[in-house]
Amino acid sequence: MALESRITQEEIRKIPEKPIDREKTCPLLLRVFTTNSGRHHRVDEFARGQVPSSELQIYTWMDASLKELTSLVKEVYPEARKKGTHFGFAIVYPEPKRNGYRVKDIGNTVSGRKGENDSMTLQSQRFQIGDYLDIAITPPNRAPPLNPRMGMGRPF
Repeated sequence: MALESRITQEEIRKIPEKPIDREKTCPLLLRVFTTNSGRHHRVDEFARGQVPSSELQIYTWMDASLKELTSLVKEVYPEARKKGTHFGFAIVYPEPKRNGYRVKDIGNTVSGRKGENDSMTLQSQRFQIGDYLDIAITPPNRAPPLNPRMGMGRPF
């Protein structure tokens, strides 16, 4: 008999996170893969020990927010600093039953705008050490329309 969680995304966000003392806790190596096409990498690009070539390696903590990760990516890619650039985040994690990987969309941020996903953390989305982060970067002139349900709130 298969077990299924009855915890909703809203309940996950409400679970209080344990504060992380960044002075005493060793950071983890986060392997980040980016695209500037507005789409995430295909799951088969992570198959058989292969990974996409667009890798960034970031040392961070489990309490890193999507907004914090966005700012780190913008340091490396100056073209992503333009106001209105859209960042779509997904966790790529192993699925042992299929001997492959799965992709789970977790949230979005937009350069120069506040959004409800800005403070979302890796920990709150059940990121585990060893998972990958895939970020689909969409330039402002090709960004998807703002949708209030996606957390793209008011500008600063």
